[in-house]
Amino acid sequence: MIYRHILGYGLRNEKNHRKGKEDLVFQSVHPEVEDYDSDMISRRTFVLAAGALAATAALADDGQAGSSARPTMLTRLIHSSGQAIPSVGMGTWQTFDESPADQEAIKRLGDVLRAFHDAGGRVIDSSPMYGRSEEVVGQVSESLGVNADLFVATKVWTRGRQQGIDQMRDSLRKLRREKIELMQIHNLVDWQTHLATLREWKAAGTFRHIGITHYQHGAFDDLEKIIKAEKIDFVQLPYSVDVRAAEARLIPAAHDHNVAILVMRPFGGGNLFTKVRGQPVPDHVKPYASTWAQAFLKFLLANESITCVLPATSKPTHMADNVQAGFGRLPDEAERKKLIEAIA
Repeated sequence: MIYRHILGYGLRNEKNHRKGKEDLVFQSVHPEVEDYDSDMISRRTFVLAAGALAATAALADDGQAGSSARPTMLTRLIHSSGQAIPSVGMGTWQTFDESPADQEAIKRLGDVLRAFHDAGGRVIDSSPMYGRSEEVVGQVSESLGVNADLFVATKVWTRGRQQGIDQMRDSLRKLRREKIELMQIHNLVDWQTHLATLREWKAAGTFRHIGITHYQHGAFDDLEKIIKAEKIDFVQLPYSVDVRAAEARLIPAAHDHNVAILVMRPFGGGNLFTKVRGQPVPDHVKPYASTWAQAFLKFLLANESITCVLPATSKPTHMADNVQAGFGRLPDEAERKKLIEAIA
């Protein structure tokens, strides 16, 4: 079902989260995505074409190639605040967990963030659970001069009021921020305790929005109850072409209570790319997407209750592909059904 118009990461369990596989299992399967048959636009081909389009747009801005304005990324409204945010964001689980002293890794991630920012991406999601990701996000975004432009979302992931306060202060320091746009309670850990603190800090202006997250379908009932009973701004949940359990009740509940939705695991933890490995993009997809990644993300954004999707990558070319899901038309309901059938 497509709801009326208006963007974490799954783990096998909390004990072995560092060893779990997530959206960036994606990293191990995406090379095959680039090796499609010649009638399919690969990620490399797409990036070259996107570069040519960007150059044309730049000429247009200079008055040398017509008068068309450069397109802007699709935005969605946060109902609680009235703020509009770009619909394609960026996750950082595993991908930004690099040593701040690793110059090669930092440069590569700088290229990822630059591609994201240049395309109009702004929402970036992290967590203390993601190792050094917060610190690297702060370092790279500040070095590029884009830190202040970003809609920064992170999480509290501990038990106890003071422990939560200490952790959130540490997150602000690592992110090189005095304030952030969104603080979430990660996997509902000690959520009653932290929600009170989040409300206090929101009232003080440290957070503009507050929210909750969980990666397990078994927690959907709890997420739904909190959405209905508590005043929150965001919920972050898993949703993909092949994992659509959230459509039954959780997404409608968020929609009905004006709660913005961030999507974790938009590629099904990498499973979607495994399903289509070696297959060209079908003709029925080409009217709205040039690559599988764009198709998978646009499928989600066609549900207009979704505020922003959070694909994660450590590769600039993949980022250049992902952000294009925020441009051009979205699939209609019939096209969404065909995509479901294509990956079944």
